[in-house]
Amino acid sequence: MLRYIKHNLTGIDGVEIYPIISLLVFVLVFVGVFVYVARMKKQDIDELGNIPLEDNVIEDQQNKS
Repeated sequence: MLRYIKHNLTGIDGVEIYPIISLLVFVLVFVGVFVYVARMKKQDIDELGNIPLEDNVIEDQQNKS
């Protein structure tokens, strides 16, 4: 399978730049998400961590209304 793809791509000039671009995009997104998470406040992290546990509380509040 790979040889068919590799054979088709050898005829394209400048095709070797696409893997480099995709790797750079992946690394930039990964680093961006890491920096975003690292800068989050402890309170926000705790709030997001408790979301699965608060499901019944939200349903109870909606049923009371």
